[in-house]
Amino acid sequence: MMVPSTEPTTELPTGPTTWSTSVSDDRPCGVRPGRSTDWSPAWPVVTMAIAAEADVVAVRQRARLIAERLGFERQDQTRIATAVSEIARNAFSHGRGGRAEFAVETNGGHQGLVIRISDRGPGMADPDAVLAGRTRSPGGLGVGLAGARRLLDHFAIDSSPGVGTTVTLGHRLPARATPPTAETIATLVRDLTVTAGGPNTGGDALAALHEQNRELMQTLDELHRREEEAATLDRELADTNRGVVALYAELDERADQLKQASELKSRFLSHMSHEFRTPLNSILALSRLLMDRVDGPLTAEQEKQVGYIRRSAEGLLELVDDLLDLAKVEAGKIELRPVPFTVADLFGGLRGALKPLQTNPDVDLVFEVGDDLPALYTDEARVAQILRNLISNALKFTETGEVAVSAAWEPDTARIVFAVRDTGIGIAPEHQERIFEEFSQIDTTIQRRVKGTGLGLPLSRNLAGLLGGTLTLDSVPGQGSVFRLTIPCRLDGAPAEPARTASASPSAPARHRVLIVDDDETFRYVFRQLIGGDSRFEVIEAADGESGVRRAREERPDLVLLDLQMPRMDGFTALRHLAEDHRTADIPVVVSTSLAVTAELRARLRPGAPVLAKQELSRDTVTTLLARLIMNGTGRVGVGS
Repeated sequence: MMVPSTEPTTELPTGPTTWSTSVSDDRPCGVRPGRSTDWSPAWPVVTMAIAAEADVVAVRQRARLIAERLGFERQDQTRIATAVSEIARNAFSHGRGGRAEFAVETNGGHQGLVIRISDRGPGMADPDAVLAGRTRSPGGLGVGLAGARRLLDHFAIDSSPGVGTTVTLGHRLPARATPPTAETIATLVRDLTVTAGGPNTGGDALAALHEQNRELMQTLDELHRREEEAATLDRELADTNRGVVALYAELDERADQLKQASELKSRFLSHMSHEFRTPLNSILALSRLLMDRVDGPLTAEQEKQVGYIRRSAEGLLELVDDLLDLAKVEAGKIELRPVPFTVADLFGGLRGALKPLQTNPDVDLVFEVGDDLPALYTDEARVAQILRNLISNALKFTETGEVAVSAAWEPDTARIVFAVRDTGIGIAPEHQERIFEEFSQIDTTIQRRVKGTGLGLPLSRNLAGLLGGTLTLDSVPGQGSVFRLTIPCRLDGAPAEPARTASASPSAPARHRVLIVDDDETFRYVFRQLIGGDSRFEVIEAADGESGVRRAREERPDLVLLDLQMPRMDGFTALRHLAEDHRTADIPVVVSTSLAVTAELRARLRPGAPVLAKQELSRDTVTTLLARLIMNGTGRVGVGS
């Protein structure tokens, strides 16, 4: 077995060592390409000749031993030994021998092991091709220069044809390692000198082969362990992905269930609205008959009792209306219908509608119409609905003082701000968001007395959002509250309400026949009582839409009083049949309904259609309207296009 020649360095240099290289990667520890770099101080450790195959083995052993003594971890020891072995094999196989120099260098405050391997071979004409891996050593590990470059922190090559090749390798000392000193380096040099002098210790190729095989087995074991960890991680990720997919499926299923529940709730409220409204409107209509003393006078006590009945029915009807509106908002079924109007007109209508609620003489209801307010183009009915809710709440919770309603124009934002200000009990800060939650009420003395549904404010805020605005609150307990509705001056994207038109009706005979089409016997009775006392009218009846259309064709009444919600054939279908038949097309039709008379409802009818809300019926209202329609020849109604 050949013994490798070694030239151990026994003296430490007193000055810096400069190595110049021409090709380098961009590693953090190493010489940069194309310029000289000074690493100082340079502590040479050992220099070894590479003249035989055994020298390659010896260089590998020395590299591993030096790395171990400098504190490198086992994995880094293997990386350094493998890279040095491959470059040394190249120097022996392709460079006709050379030398390997080991040193400890300092650069930028970091210490590292640097190995410089040079040969006297023909050099390389294209180092880039070698570094790119397109040229591989046939007798090496298959890693070559490119592989060695990847193993260590620093790699540089200087090669010229006919001159030879010098490869500089470097690896930074680990942070946990004890920094080497001149004394430790001197000790390392002496130990290496003793080891190099032993018989066959440096050239034991069989021992080196065993060591290399052991390192390769450890590397394979490590790779196998990491492969198993990767496989385990893949399985865990697959399980997680399946769990996520299952979760998404469950969430989609829950979302579908919630959507179906919401649709069922909206459908239930819509279908049951007729059942809810019919008895309530019957109570209101019958109480109106009693209050109007159609069948005789009432005592003071009876009038008070009828008033209680009527107010209770009105409260329940308000609850039904709010529930239906909330369901429509949640289902996205509310259609906004903007119309041009002025604040003065809006406040005028509110003043008249809210006058019955002003029952406390100690509270004044004041409407303040500012100057230079522009005309609005938005859904007037929804704006009025929001303000009615705010004003009615303010009147309920204000015992003395005033409720002031005002409007102000913000030219910078093209928005108008409606404010409802009261001198009531106020709302504590912790409750100011709670009042906008459905069915939420604050427990106060006044609240226990006036009651409420807890739906008005949530509905108002939702409607404000649909109008493109906001509803906010400023309140101080004991001083009062200010609700502000801020909406755009113009709501785009929805058609304006068409202009109202009227058409002529044929002249009527002396005694006018009125056909009442309604499936509710109570309302037919109420209408008979309201109309029957007037000698100008004769009442005929139909209990559903089909019989109503048939009687209208056969008996040609002077006017039809038609309910919209009926089984089998509803009022809208009956209207269409009446309008399409030449025998009934000119008969005036008045719609009587328990539905809220909104712009959305009017849009489904022909423009100008007269509509009577059942809960607001009175003898004067009905007879005056019927006489005007019949005598003046107006009121022909059909379903709008």
